[in-house]
Amino acid sequence: MAIKRMDNVGIVVEDLDATVDFFRDLGLELEGRAMIEGEWAGRVTALGDQHVEIAMMRTPDGHSRLELSRFLRPAVIADHRNAPVNALGYLRVMFAVDDLDQTLERLRPRGAALVGEVVDYEGVYRLCYIRGPEGLLIGLAQELR
Repeated sequence: MAIKRMDNVGIVVEDLDATVDFFRDLGLELEGRAMIEGEWAGRVTALGDQHVEIAMMRTPDGHSRLELSRFLRPAVIADHRNAPVNALGYLRVMFAVDDLDQTLERLRPRGAALVGEVVDYEGVYRLCYIRGPEGLLIGLAQELR
Protein backbone atom coordinates (compact mmCIF):
# COMPACT_ATOMS: atom_id res chain seq x y z
CA MET A 1 0.00 0.00 0.00
CA ALA A 2 1.30 3.47 -0.91
CA ILE A 3 1.03 6.62 1.14
CA LYS A 4 -2.01 8.67 0.14
CA ARG A 5 -0.97 12.17 1.26
CA MET A 6 0.61 14.17 4.06
CA ASP A 7 -2.22 15.57 6.19
CA ASN A 8 -0.39 18.17 8.27
CA VAL A 9 2.75 19.33 10.03
CA GLY A 10 2.42 19.89 13.78
CA ILE A 11 4.02 22.80 15.63
CA VAL A 12 3.84 23.27 19.40
CA VAL A 13 3.59 26.92 20.51
CA GLU A 14 3.05 28.91 23.69
CA ASP A 15 0.92 31.75 22.25
CA LEU A 16 -1.65 30.15 19.98
CA ASP A 17 -3.53 33.38 19.16
CA ALA A 18 -0.40 35.26 18.05
CA THR A 19 0.79 32.28 16.00
CA VAL A 20 -2.59 31.92 14.28
CA ASP A 21 -2.51 35.66 13.45
CA PHE A 22 1.01 35.34 12.02
CA PHE A 23 0.09 32.44 9.74
CA ARG A 24 -3.12 34.24 8.69
CA ASP A 25 -0.98 37.20 7.64
CA LEU A 26 1.21 34.78 5.69
CA GLY A 27 -1.92 33.67 3.83
CA LEU A 28 -3.10 30.50 5.56
CA GLU A 29 -6.75 30.12 6.51
CA LEU A 30 -7.96 29.06 9.94
CA GLU A 31 -9.85 25.83 9.37
CA GLY A 32 -10.88 25.43 13.00
CA ARG A 33 -9.91 25.34 16.67
CA ALA A 34 -10.56 22.64 19.23
CA MET A 35 -9.60 21.29 22.64
CA ILE A 36 -8.10 17.83 22.55
CA GLU A 37 -8.24 15.84 25.75
CA GLY A 38 -9.30 12.53 27.09
CA GLU A 39 -8.02 9.04 27.56
CA TRP A 40 -7.76 8.29 23.81
CA ALA A 41 -5.52 11.32 23.18
CA GLY A 42 -3.13 10.35 25.96
CA ARG A 43 -2.87 6.84 24.54
CA VAL A 44 -1.91 8.17 21.09
CA THR A 45 0.79 10.52 22.38
CA ALA A 46 1.88 8.50 25.45
CA LEU A 47 1.47 11.69 27.51
CA GLY A 48 -1.35 10.37 29.68
CA ASP A 49 -3.78 13.00 30.94
CA GLN A 50 -3.28 15.69 28.33
CA HIS A 51 -5.21 18.84 27.51
CA VAL A 52 -4.20 20.56 24.27
CA GLU A 53 -5.72 23.48 22.37
CA ILE A 54 -5.19 23.16 18.62
CA ALA A 55 -5.75 25.37 15.60
CA MET A 56 -5.72 23.86 12.12
CA MET A 57 -4.43 26.19 9.41
CA ARG A 58 -4.92 25.44 5.69
CA THR A 59 -3.02 26.73 2.66
CA PRO A 60 -5.17 28.58 0.11
CA ASP A 61 -5.00 25.65 -2.35
CA GLY A 62 -6.43 23.34 0.35
CA HIS A 63 -3.66 20.75 -0.02
CA SER A 64 -1.49 21.45 3.05
CA ARG A 65 -2.17 22.10 6.72
CA LEU A 66 -0.37 23.19 9.88
CA GLU A 67 -1.65 21.91 13.20
CA LEU A 68 -0.69 24.45 15.85
CA SER A 69 -0.86 23.04 19.39
CA ARG A 70 -0.71 24.72 22.80
CA PHE A 71 -0.22 22.23 25.62
CA LEU A 72 -2.11 23.14 28.77
CA ARG A 73 -1.32 19.79 30.36
CA PRO A 74 1.28 18.31 30.60
CA ALA A 75 3.74 21.19 30.49
CA VAL A 76 6.14 21.52 27.55
CA ILE A 77 9.46 19.89 28.49
CA ALA A 78 11.88 20.87 25.69
CA ASP A 79 12.55 23.93 23.57
CA HIS A 80 14.56 23.77 20.35
CA ARG A 81 13.19 26.91 18.67
CA ASN A 82 16.56 28.61 18.58
CA ALA A 83 18.39 25.67 17.04
CA PRO A 84 20.48 26.58 13.98
CA VAL A 85 19.52 25.56 10.45
CA ASN A 86 21.84 22.52 10.61
CA ALA A 87 20.28 21.03 13.80
CA LEU A 88 19.07 17.43 13.76
CA GLY A 89 15.35 16.71 13.67
CA TYR A 90 12.36 18.53 12.26
CA LEU A 91 13.44 22.00 11.41
CA ARG A 92 11.22 24.24 9.35
CA VAL A 93 8.27 24.52 7.04
CA MET A 94 8.70 26.12 3.59
CA PHE A 95 5.99 28.12 1.85
CA ALA A 96 5.80 29.16 -1.79
CA VAL A 97 4.76 32.83 -2.03
CA ASP A 98 3.91 34.99 -5.02
CA ASP A 99 5.82 38.08 -3.84
CA LEU A 100 8.60 37.60 -1.30
CA ASP A 101 9.16 41.30 -0.58
CA GLN A 102 5.46 41.98 0.07
CA THR A 103 5.23 38.88 2.25
CA LEU A 104 8.19 40.02 4.37
CA GLU A 105 6.69 43.50 4.76
CA ARG A 106 3.35 42.00 5.85
CA LEU A 107 5.02 39.72 8.43
CA ARG A 108 7.56 42.15 9.95
CA PRO A 109 4.97 43.85 12.20
CA ARG A 110 4.27 40.37 13.65
CA GLY A 111 7.96 39.94 14.54
CA ALA A 112 9.30 38.15 11.46
CA ALA A 113 13.07 38.58 11.12
CA LEU A 114 15.40 37.35 8.40
CA VAL A 115 17.79 34.60 9.53
CA GLY A 116 20.29 35.34 6.76
CA GLU A 117 19.44 37.22 3.61
CA VAL A 118 17.15 36.93 0.61
CA VAL A 119 19.06 35.09 -2.13
CA ASP A 120 18.52 34.32 -5.79
CA TYR A 121 18.91 30.61 -6.55
CA GLU A 122 20.05 30.32 -10.17
CA GLY A 123 17.34 32.67 -11.44
CA VAL A 124 14.68 30.11 -10.50
CA TYR A 125 13.75 31.10 -6.92
CA ARG A 126 14.22 33.93 -4.44
CA LEU A 127 14.59 32.28 -1.06
CA CYS A 128 14.96 33.19 2.59
CA TYR A 129 14.52 31.86 6.09
CA ILE A 130 12.75 33.90 8.72
CA ARG A 131 12.12 33.47 12.41
CA GLY A 132 8.42 33.87 13.07
CA PRO A 133 6.43 33.84 16.30
CA GLU A 134 8.27 32.20 19.19
CA GLY A 135 11.37 31.77 17.04
CA LEU A 136 9.79 29.30 14.60
CA LEU A 137 11.97 28.78 11.52
CA ILE A 138 10.02 29.34 8.29
CA GLY A 139 11.26 29.21 4.71
CA LEU A 140 9.80 31.40 1.99
CA ALA A 141 10.31 30.81 -1.76
CA GLN A 142 9.19 32.94 -4.71
CA GLU A 143 9.36 31.23 -8.09
CA LEU A 144 10.89 33.58 -10.65
CA ARG A 145 9.82 31.87 -13.88
